[in-house]
Amino acid sequence: MTHVRMDRQHRAKQFMPFAALKGYEEALRAKEHVVVPKKELTEDRKEELDYALNRAKPMDLVTVVYFCRGEYLKITGALTRIDREARYLKVIDTRIEFVDISTFEIEKSVSDYKGIC
Repeated sequence: MTHVRMDRQHRAKQFMPFAALKGYEEALRAKEHVVVPKKELTEDRKEELDYALNRAKPMDLVTVVYFCRGEYLKITGALTRIDREARYLKVIDTRIEFVDISTFEIEKSVSDYKGIC
């Protein structure tokens, strides 16, 4: 009796990981996500944020901590848009409502770049 040689693709399938419970790992990751309540800011903190937001200009390098879907996220990047009337800003492509901002810092102002060639 001759043994038929198995091609590479079929041999590789023998050594692929096997997931007995489909979706189990995703369910575990979802359970690990801890939802936190949104913190209410003090009036003093709101004034500090308003002051910082009023000083901000497009293309400033900023760091923003904001509340999104039950967790606080931190982003650093160029401020690409700030709409004070609609009360939101964009850091690169991320839109952030003013009411969701916890901290806002201007890391480097666009005016700091003037004179640099």
